[in-house]
Amino acid sequence: VQLQASGGGLVQAGGSLRLSCAVSGSIFSIYNMGWYRQAPGDQRELVASVTSGGNTNYADSVKGRFTISRDTAKNTVSLQMNSLTTEDTAVYYCNVDLIAAGFWERRREYWGQGTQVTVSS
Repeated sequence: VQLQASGGGLVQAGGSLRLSCAVSGSIFSIYNMGWYRQAPGDQRELVASVTSGGNTNYADSVKGRFTISRDTAKNTVSLQMNSLTTEDTAVYYCNVDLIAAGFWERRREYWGQGTQVTVSS
């Protein structure tokens, strides 16, 4: 199982970016999908998550500005980020809770490689 994140970059404050994460490999079932971020010197924090049923959860700091979505058919999760501020600068990681295909596989979390988002003032 591999998670490939894309879409990071440099944007001015007030701008927008869209992150995407594609899950590949032999998968039995995907449960929660989400995005975390980690700024220098800070702990990794949850930004947004979406359950298999479509229920979403957002950090207070991004509510009303970020939107998470998933495409079940394509095994992807995206994060639309609007009205970005310098406080959103961080490395963003996708996180997926799934069971890989295979008799001995168990449900666990997988992480993407991280994509840098830099917001300039």
